[in-house]
Amino acid sequence: MKHIVIIILTLFSIASFAQDKEKEAQEILSKNKANDFVYDANILVDNEDYVSAEMEYRKAISEQPNYAVGAYNLGNTYYKKGIYDEALYRLKQTAKYATTKDEKYRAYHNIGNVLMQNKQCKEAAEAFKNALRNNPLDDQTRYNYALAKECAEQQQDQQDQQDENKDQNEENKDDQQDQEDQEDQKDQDKDQDKENDDQDKDQDQEDEGDQDKKDGEDEKDEDGNPKDEKDDEGKGGEDEQKDNPKPKQQPGQLSPQQVKNLLEAMNDQEQKVQDKMNAQKAKGERVQTEKDW
Repeated sequence: MKHIVIIILTLFSIASFAQDKEKEAQEILSKNKANDFVYDANILVDNEDYVSAEMEYRKAISEQPNYAVGAYNLGNTYYKKGIYDEALYRLKQTAKYATTKDEKYRAYHNIGNVLMQNKQCKEAAEAFKNALRNNPLDDQTRYNYALAKECAEQQQDQQDQQDENKDQNEENKDDQQDQEDQEDQKDQDKDQDKENDDQDKDQDQEDEGDQDKKDGEDEKDEDGNPKDEKDDEGKGGEDEQKDNPKPKQQPGQLSPQQVKNLLEAMNDQEQKVQDKMNAQKAKGERVQTEKDW
């Protein structure tokens, strides 16, 4: 029984080893195919047939998704065609799947170049720094890193200046708004003052009209008739006219002056009669008085 178990284990080990060998063989075959596609693509690039070269690089990546060389060459093809977004994507893919420092160095170096084309100087400087970490002796990468760093500093200064100008503009805008608000408030106050003045004027006119009306009512007599205002030159005052109203002469009647004259004449005649009677009494004679009217 023990021998049987040993035989089974041996056969299982042989089968597993065979599967690993087969898998390794397939991996090698796939990698060789990918290399062939890349080789064909490189020739097409040299002939400036970028469309066909891109198709061959895609075949290599399809055959070996983790094959860094295919993605790297395809990224460089996009870079030469000016398609920087796609080039950046493929080169980052290369850096992700790269297994050697040389592959990583090349990938980050070209990533920096693409970012410089996109005016992303700060990110480009970081990419060149990563390239130098994998190949510190490359002078071209070091030079590109210095340029990217200087560009990044200039961009930062410009950004700071823009932010400062923006803040200043916002401050000026706020000051201008405050000034406009103050002007609006002044206008409102002015309009309010004018409105108050108009109201006061209207009230004064209304009060004056009421006073005139009151004065006019005071000048009426008890019957509601307006009093006559006379001057002092021979026409008498208001009280004199009230106490001694001038009667109106009716047709066929004597005037007050005529009545007065008549009364005076009567009084004179009466006095004469009295004087005559007194004289008769003094003489002892009786005299008959007669009225002549």
